[in-house]
Amino acid sequence: MNQPLSTDWRTKAATLTLDARAFIDGQRVNAVNGETFAVISPIDGKTVTQSARCKAEDIDLAVKSARVAFESGAWSKQAPAKRKRVLVKFAELIMKNKEELALLETIDMGKPIKNALAADVGGAANCIAWYGEAIDKVYDEIAPTPHNALALIRREAMGVIGAIVPWNYPMLMASWKIGPALAAGNSLVLKPSEKSPLTAMRLAELAMEAGLPSGVFNVVPGFGHEAGEALALHMDVDAIGFTGSTRVGRKMLEYSGQSNLKRVFNELGGKSANLVFADFSDLDRAAATAAGSMFYNQGESCNAPSRLFVQESVADAFVEKVLAQVPRFTPGDPLDSSTTLGAMVDQGQQRTVLNYIESGNSEGARLVAGGTAAREDSGGFYVNPTVFDGVKNDMKIAREEIFGPVLSIIRFKDEADAVKMANDSSYGLHAAVWSSNIDRAHRVAGALRAGTVHVNQYDEDDITVPFGGYKQSGNGRDKSLHAVEKYTELKTTWIRLSMQ
Repeated sequence: MNQPLSTDWRTKAATLTLDARAFIDGQRVNAVNGETFAVISPIDGKTVTQSARCKAEDIDLAVKSARVAFESGAWSKQAPAKRKRVLVKFAELIMKNKEELALLETIDMGKPIKNALAADVGGAANCIAWYGEAIDKVYDEIAPTPHNALALIRREAMGVIGAIVPWNYPMLMASWKIGPALAAGNSLVLKPSEKSPLTAMRLAELAMEAGLPSGVFNVVPGFGHEAGEALALHMDVDAIGFTGSTRVGRKMLEYSGQSNLKRVFNELGGKSANLVFADFSDLDRAAATAAGSMFYNQGESCNAPSRLFVQESVADAFVEKVLAQVPRFTPGDPLDSSTTLGAMVDQGQQRTVLNYIESGNSEGARLVAGGTAAREDSGGFYVNPTVFDGVKNDMKIAREEIFGPVLSIIRFKDEADAVKMANDSSYGLHAAVWSSNIDRAHRVAGALRAGTVHVNQYDEDDITVPFGGYKQSGNGRDKSLHAVEKYTELKTTWIRLSMQ
């Protein structure tokens, strides 16, 4: 049953001002050629505004603005403590405007308003404040040289950073680039996804309000094959921080080779393995977490635990526990504060998810929940939470990233069997092991080839730890102080001392 609508959020949404022009050199601007594209809300399939359709000319203007700002030293030469004050103020302004930003995110991308408000806005503000607070506490090094030399090892801002972010967490993923890149003293050109561009430009305005100089933070909405490609190929961009699909991540590396060999930091897809052993003492909690982590954000998460491996001796009972959780995620109106599962980002993504479901059926997996579109009378793009049992690890639904609310349950015999299948993937972003045997938990965590391994939980983390993966999940690491390393050059200065 659909939950009643939240009149308050609906009213706020109806009065919201939407401005999807680009943000270049400190001001809102139309695309040079005046072109736009429709911003369609997945809530009801309606066009909510038109966005500037930036192309190579606009990218060039943004990069030039960023370069001039960098070379001027207005930001790059500021003391870290001064940059800190601006970034902390920026984070405060995000929280001051949290309802507006949450609404923009929900209208644009379709996630439940309560998640946008609690997780996305708060997470973005926390990220930017954390890097602001951290940057004047990061020390350079002095090497252990002979007595007649002094060797300084310093990290310097790179220059102009291009950031290309996805549509599933538009504001949060952007903040993971904005925070460390700006804290280190760089200028930034951000290209949001054409499917969810609205919050990015608003963030740039708030950064200016906080005291960021003009040109340091530019936002260029547009399509990947136009704006994204132009940014990645630009000869005056020093590095690209990219989050998105493995297919496009490969192109980022090609573009680097075709241009100036700019650094490329790819944070790509995943097909995360969630291993539940029979010896875990609280299978109810494991089941609730397996469902909650999978269906959160409509399954549109690169680290979603979409391959659930369950030991055979408890599999039947555990599957029932998982299925009992599914009704918690009945799709609802994203502007209803009680909704836990919202809309797919667009009709194309809804179609992709439904095609994968058909593939699971045709390959012989057993559909035990969902499998259909939902809320079709809304005009929006919804899919019911879907669970397949009896999945084989070589099936398409177990190999490819679906990016939707589709859970594949794979049964295993023993520890060796579980680890072998879990690692039999081209991805290696996240994984999890559930076991009350500390020896097993530690041993399996060490054996799993993934950038993050959760033990007896999933998704618990914070800004202090890196986020990224192994294999075709990319080489990028967002979050933590390791992200600052991406956006700085390491310089050695060797000084010969005159000593008797």
